[in-house]
Amino acid sequence: MAGLVEGKVVVVTGAGGGIGREIAIMMANEGAKVIINDLGVSVTGEGGSATPAEQTKAIINQRGGEAAIVDERVKRRQKPARGGRR
Repeated sequence: MAGLVEGKVVVVTGAGGGIGREIAIMMANEGAKVIINDLGVSVTGEGGSATPAEQTKAIINQRGGEAAIVDERVKRRQKPARGGRR
């Protein structure tokens, strides 16, 4: 993947832990600027904490990468009803 994301900005949802965190770190290691999106909620959507996202950002920054946190919900744009406008 060398050079594929270098100098680009990538958004990684669920970057506060698990696979999302590893992807965010990998993207940073490959030269991307990483936008971390994670609300820190449970798998059922309860609670919320900025700590997981902050931890991922700290890891990336300690390794010389660039990262920022966006703690907004990301959702798909709903398709308009048939015949509706986009």
